Amino acid sequence: MASEKDKLAKLMETLSGLESVVVAFSGGADSALLLKMCRDVLGERVLAVTADSPIHSAHEVEDAGKMAESLRVKHIVVHTAELQDSRFTANSPDRCYHCKMGLFQALKEIAADNGVSNIVEGSNADDLGDYRPGARAAGEMGVQQPLQEAGLTRAEIRAISKDLGLPTWNRPSEACLVSRVPYGSPITPEALALIDAAETFIRSLGIVQVRVRHYGQTARIEVMPEEVEKLARETNRLRVVNQLRGLGYIYVTLDLAGYRTGSLNEGVPL
Repeated sequence: MASEKDKLAKLMETLSGLESVVVAFSGGADSALLLKMCRDVLGERVLAVTADSPIHSAHEVEDAGKMAESLRVKHIVVHTAELQDSRFTANSPDRCYHCKMGLFQALKEIAADNGVSNIVEGSNADDLGDYRPGARAAGEMGVQQPLQEAGLTRAEIRAISKDLGLPTWNRPSEACLVSRVPYGSPITPEALALIDAAETFIRSLGIVQVRVRHYGQTARIEVMPEEVEKLARETNRLRVVNQLRGLGYIYVTLDLAGYRTGSLNEGVPL
C-alpha cells in the first residue's frame, strides 16, 4: 500500500504534467489542498473558480476568496443557474449529475477564455465508495481528479494540509444545501434559504458540524455524535426549537445517530 508521502509525490508528478489548470474551488479541505499543490507546482498558471449560487451556503464564496488570495492565486466567481434547470430541481437521485454538468461547462468556457488547458476538481479516494453521480459528469467533460488519482483519502488530505499550515485542515466538511433535501422533494430557493438560516443559527451555538435535513415542515438535525449532548442541553434545545419554528419549521428533531455523509441515501435504492 502506498504511503502518504508516495501519494503526495504522485500528485505532484501528475500536476507537473499539466500545462495550466482551472481549479474548481469550493474552499473546503480537499479543493484547498489541490489549489495549494497546483500553485506550488505550476506557479501562476493556475486559476481558481468558485460557483456562487443559492445551492451553496452564503459564507462559502467569501471564504474561498480569502483562501485563494492567501495562496496568491487569481480567483473568479461564476454565477451558476442550477435552479433554472428542471432536471435538477425535480431532485431525482441523479441531480448532482445535472448540477456538475452545468458547472463544468461554465469552467470549460472560463478555461477557454483564459487560455487554460486543463480543469481539475477535488474529489478524493474515499468518494469512490459513495454514490457520486457528479463523477460521471466529470468523466464526460474531461475534468481531472488528481487527489483521487493519487489515492489520497480524506484523512490523509487533512493530515497533509495540517503539515502545510493550511487553515482548512480541520474545516468541517460541506456539501451543497440541496444535499439536505430528500430525493423527490422539489428544490426551491425558499427551502434552501430556510436550511441555510437554520444551520447558521445552530453553528452560532458552537456546534462544529451540522446538517439540517429538510422534510417540508420537519427539520431533522444531524450533528457529530460527540455534540449530540451539547445540542440537547435544555438551554440550547429550547433556543433551537424556538429559532427553527420562527423560521418556519413546525417539527424540530435531533437525529441520535449523529452526522454521517450521505444519510439521505440510506434506504434509497440507487
